[in-house]
Amino acid sequence: MQRKIRLTPVRLLALGYLCVVIIGTILLILPFSSKITGSASFMDALFTTVSASCVTGLIVQDTATHWTIYGQIVILLLIQIGGIGFMTVIYTIWKLGGKKIGIKERAFMQESVSAPTIAGMGKLTSTILIGTLIFEALGAFVLSFRFVPDYGWSDGLWMAVFTAVSAFCNAGFDLMGEKTGEFSSLTSYSGDPIVCITIPLLIIVGGLGFFVWQDIKRNRHHFRKYELHTKLVLIMTAILVVVPTLLIMLAEDDLPWKERVFSSFFTAVTPRTAGFNVLPLAGAGSIKSVTLFLTIILMFIGGSSGSTAGGVKTNTLAVLFLSVFSLVRGKRSVECFGRRIDENNVKNAAQFVTVFLSLIVLGTILLCIFEEHNHLHPDDPNLQGVSAVEALFEVVSAIATVGLTMGITPYLTVGSQIVLCILMFLGRAGCMTVMLSWHTPNAPAAELPLEKVRIG
Repeated sequence: MQRKIRLTPVRLLALGYLCVVIIGTILLILPFSSKITGSASFMDALFTTVSASCVTGLIVQDTATHWTIYGQIVILLLIQIGGIGFMTVIYTIWKLGGKKIGIKERAFMQESVSAPTIAGMGKLTSTILIGTLIFEALGAFVLSFRFVPDYGWSDGLWMAVFTAVSAFCNAGFDLMGEKTGEFSSLTSYSGDPIVCITIPLLIIVGGLGFFVWQDIKRNRHHFRKYELHTKLVLIMTAILVVVPTLLIMLAEDDLPWKERVFSSFFTAVTPRTAGFNVLPLAGAGSIKSVTLFLTIILMFIGGSSGSTAGGVKTNTLAVLFLSVFSLVRGKRSVECFGRRIDENNVKNAAQFVTVFLSLIVLGTILLCIFEEHNHLHPDDPNLQGVSAVEALFEVVSAIATVGLTMGITPYLTVGSQIVLCILMFLGRAGCMTVMLSWHTPNAPAAELPLEKVRIG
């Protein structure tokens, strides 16, 4: 007799994102979604949907010049769903519809936002929705002071709303292509204080995580009362903003001082994990190699657990560093702020980073293979293939759901685009979540004989 497949929270999460991708692709493939005659190609619609719903920002067609207002609204909705989590949307619909929220539904919501327990899911959902609307509205209001004078009331307000939502959800989609050139991102606002401060702040707030919001709301400015998770997130975020900003300022020494300060701050924040850029990443006048290397590292790290950001997460990195520090100090357990970190947390952090790195290596190799004979660079028809750095950059950007590109994504072959789609999906749904979604736990077996393996 065939065994019935049980719909566990991790399976629902993986299938939910897959359903969002299917629906979004159908909506974007409709004739009135794109400005071209007929309808967008299936691959363009699929890639854009995956990138938007996984809040990545990699694009094969410029958002402003290729998609109509209807298409842009679909993309914005996909970004919003991907940012707050589709289970948050479903949970809210259940509540508004008067559906009784039981333990099963709370377990689904817990898995969606990586909550430690199922307690307080209703309050957390309210915090997510209200907080998201407040921060996005504030961001749109401030950005309108820059975009309305530049583009007029209707276009300027739409651009401010779209950019604010995209920034807060760490998506990186923009509508600048029609005015400043396709795939230009925010390079025309390099050094602009309104843009270079507002957007990074939205990215930072969105990348802190919903639990951090709740903890700060509950304990205000009393740092000692914060949970260990919140303390680690805030400290790691501060370090990953200040240190890279200073290093980029030192590296990009050929920029005017004002542009250097604001652009360095923007460039230090946006790789974690929103794909906006104010400095060119490739071609003439592109960023220095030090900045490029820092960008890859920051993309890999990403934001924090339970947030709109991707990457291996700041708290994961903090746990790994603390475990190494404990080893150096000769401690048997990992300790921080007077607390002992669960050994399973350390184990899970190591497993997650290992899987993440393995997928990056595999994706980079596949891109190099698929693009070996492809003329990617239209400015240089004699140049074939991609360099290892270009492939690595695009792969890390995809799996960390960043969206930054060295300019090669629109010219990739279908095989490479499919690889990036898979990586974006895994990065948003969670590498470990997808892997565990089809695993059915068996009854515990007897332990095998113990044997040590030499390490290092």
